[in-house]
Amino acid sequence: MSLLCQDIPKLPGLESIRLRGGSAAVANPVRWPYVAENRSFRDWVRGGELVFVTGISRHRSPQNLAECLYEGQDCRIAGLVVLTGDAYIGQLPNALSRLADELSLPLFEQPYSLPMVQVTETIGRAIVWSERRGGQASELATASTVPELLEAWIACRGNHRAMAERLGCHRNTVHNRMNQLVEALPDHQDRNEAFKSLLLAHLMAPSQSARREHD
Repeated sequence: MSLLCQDIPKLPGLESIRLRGGSAAVANPVRWPYVAENRSFRDWVRGGELVFVTGISRHRSPQNLAECLYEGQDCRIAGLVVLTGDAYIGQLPNALSRLADELSLPLFEQPYSLPMVQVTETIGRAIVWSERRGGQASELATASTVPELLEAWIACRGNHRAMAERLGCHRNTVHNRMNQLVEALPDHQDRNEAFKSLLLAHLMAPSQSARREHD
């Protein structure tokens, strides 16, 4: 099963992304996230992308935002996400939400305070997970929290009870998430060795190293 537009706000850390229009098409599958820097993104998409419009590198007037919706419909993108805040695009025009409804194109609003690197990484992981496992949104959430899960496994030496206390969830939740993680490992490898490789990759990841230095 593919990641759908309706799944985006359900992913961990992306709860502040809100659907503002085009609810009739929230079952559109998301192939990949794309951040549009040019006035037109027609030449840079292939269909199925969740296109993000920031307004950082180019001023986005209400007219241009409307053009993005029309262009998105023509290019068969999955949906459009507009970043709003005091710095660039102040607020989402009501007329834009109505146009999204008319075009049946999902329109989301994302606050500038939510880092784009977090958004694209979370969505990218969820897409890969859904393609490999055919998961629902609740299962896709596990893919986004794999680093946190591995960090807890290392800190608690694999003790599920201690991991549950650290993560603030039930022990059965930890057990289920670990099972899902192990089942997602490549079938052609020994699962124990594959899990060790996953732990090693996690420990060597720059973001984890930087976090430990900060701590």
